[in-house]
Amino acid sequence: MTVKKQFSSFEDLLASTNLPVLVDFYATWCGPCQMMVPILEQVNAQLNNQVQIVKVDTDKYPRLASQYQIQALPTLVLFQNGQPIERIEGVVQAPQLVQHLQGLMGI
Repeated sequence: MTVKKQFSSFEDLLASTNLPVLVDFYATWCGPCQMMVPILEQVNAQLNNQVQIVKVDTDKYPRLASQYQIQALPTLVLFQNGQPIERIEGVVQAPQLVQHLQGLMGI
């Protein structure tokens, strides 16, 4: 579910795939963020290689969180062609998240 390769920048990571990228901005101390872990695993299994899911710890990457104006955790941002196209704040259940992502991605 997470990216295994190292990238020199977040932009390089986004440019490394033709797939939409769902970024989970989270913090290790955030209870709702921990609730999203199994939900994102379900989403990943259901969408089966139709979206790449990446986790970004906002405590380790505060500039990235600031760049994308992350004000609440968890926040999911869907990127297509390197551009953010959708933002979802808070805990979302897997069926609703899958349906919403499928609608956005046209699948």
